[in-house]
Amino acid sequence: MTLRLEDKKEIVAAVSEAAGNAFSAVVADYRGLTVSQLTQLRAKAREQNVYLRVVRNTLARRALEGTDFSLLNDSLVGPSIIGLSMSEDDMGAAARLFKDFAKDNAQLEIKVGAYEGKLFAGAEIDVLAGLPNREQALTMLVSVLQAPVSKLGRLLTALKEENESQAA
Repeated sequence: MTLRLEDKKEIVAAVSEAAGNAFSAVVADYRGLTVSQLTQLRAKAREQNVYLRVVRNTLARRALEGTDFSLLNDSLVGPSIIGLSMSEDDMGAAARLFKDFAKDNAQLEIKVGAYEGKLFAGAEIDVLAGLPNREQALTMLVSVLQAPVSKLGRLLTALKEENESQAA
């Protein structure tokens, strides 16, 4: 399909804007996926606030220039689909989406991911996918803050029980 220059500029502008607002990015090879599988992936991406786009590699390289994800340019070879995590509350959403989708669809091959200027190879994508969302991070913080208080409570209870047993 031939794209007009205006269409190419629109695509580059849209991807560049999304990349400028994104928190992490993942590039995968979608060769071998059917249209229904890609539609299913897109639906899951919308649910998880992930910007998903199949873009020509030259246009994607232009769009990613000047963003934190310009280091992905070397991995844009062959058919590529780009996923950008748009939510500040869930920065690893794109990596988690691709990783979960690849479990059921072996044709999806994760090439690389990027987060805060660091490049993660396909095998290291678990690091990105393991980033906690906002709710999980707050839960972890609360449990860390609560641990010393609960230990103190258990210690005081144990001392009280020990004093009561000695008094009896």
